Amino acid sequence: MPSKCVLLLLDGLADHAHPELGHRTPLQAASTPGLDRLAAAGACGLYHPTAVGEALPSEIAHLPLLGYGTGSFPGRGALEALGAGAHLGPHDVALLAHLACLEARGGTLVLVRDRPGLPQEQARELTSAVADYEAGGIRVRFHPTRGAWGVLVLSGGASPFVTDTSPMIEGRPLADVRPWAEHAGDPAARRTAGALRAYLRWSHRVLSAHPVNRERAREGLPPANGWVTQRPGRLGPVTGFSERFGMRGLTIASGAVYHGLGRFLGLDVERVRDTDDPSRDLEHRLGLAREALADHDFVHVHTKAPDEAGHRKDPGHKARVIEALDRAVGRAAGPLADDPEVLLVVTADHATPSSGPLIHSGETVPVLLHGLGVRRDGVRTFDEVSAAGGCLGLLRGTELFGLVLTHTGRARLAGIREAPEAVDHWPAPYEPLRLEEDGG
Repeated sequence: MPSKCVLLLLDGLADHAHPELGHRTPLQAASTPGLDRLAAAGACGLYHPTAVGEALPSEIAHLPLLGYGTGSFPGRGALEALGAGAHLGPHDVALLAHLACLEARGGTLVLVRDRPGLPQEQARELTSAVADYEAGGIRVRFHPTRGAWGVLVLSGGASPFVTDTSPMIEGRPLADVRPWAEHAGDPAARRTAGALRAYLRWSHRVLSAHPVNRERAREGLPPANGWVTQRPGRLGPVTGFSERFGMRGLTIASGAVYHGLGRFLGLDVERVRDTDDPSRDLEHRLGLAREALADHDFVHVHTKAPDEAGHRKDPGHKARVIEALDRAVGRAAGPLADDPEVLLVVTADHATPSSGPLIHSGETVPVLLHGLGVRRDGVRTFDEVSAAGGCLGLLRGTELFGLVLTHTGRARLAGIREAPEAVDHWPAPYEPLRLEEDGG
């Protein structure tokens, strides 16, 4: 039986069916001999981290994939702050923010261009000009993650229960900052909304008059003259991965949110960079995973490439990216698949449609398990439709991670408890019964 697990997470892999691909998904249309070989030698099924039809962002979908309920979610802003190395106290609130091109119309600020195309130096100058502010006793600090993107950290009794300002669609006005309805009577939420609203107005005035934006106007370029914000959060208590599951875990990923998620859950973090060659990137990460198994029991290998391809709204392009990733699987997954100590799991966190208006969609994603002792079904092709005929059926929530515990010999028999602390693995660490010194 395997004792270790590698979870290969192909972010946003699943998709709609598209007429230009013969009413197939990009995964169905792509040539994927590497993934197909793994499917043919393992067990397949479908997976959704919560409920079928619910469209999820990656950070929420990852919690059930890693064995945690979504109730543990601290908010994406908090995870990004952790991943970017920002100091985040136990009462601080963090939210995502990026510079955008805004235009005053009818007393509102309209999102004209979500990504105005700022060079690094210009982004640094602009964000530095509005990096610190205070209103109503709440201090706002900006911490960059990449270019004009980063997190706003709010301290001084801030609340995470305020609305986003980003409309996510160009041509629409920014939303006002308001307390959530269920927190409308909370003084902290009201103060936070007021302070953030004041900061956004002030930032727009400062940035609109900034020399960088005046120069961009002379060159006929759109100004980057305000923030759009979303997904506030605050850290909360969580049982660490090793304590909860009896495994030392590692995440290999690019992107601050995955680094932050790893830190939040107590996984080690291997920071890698994306290049313009997703195939080579994934091959490198799978190689790192194999090396890491020497002192880790669970390795999460992540690639954002399918998700980013889906956001381009070009199904053919996404199919080509999937083929590139499959070549990496064909080159690098063999040693993992051949190791009797390794359970290899391949799946996605959500579907990313490569046409239509949705960012993510709520369909199921395919999943395969490969390893010694895993049942073998008749599935020979790894895609959203073929996997539905596999013996795993439809898995939801933490059920997939439950199978990881099962196939690595750590599944706890319901009803037993040999230690005071409740854990989700077997055997639990416990104190042995000792005889008295006199043997009585």
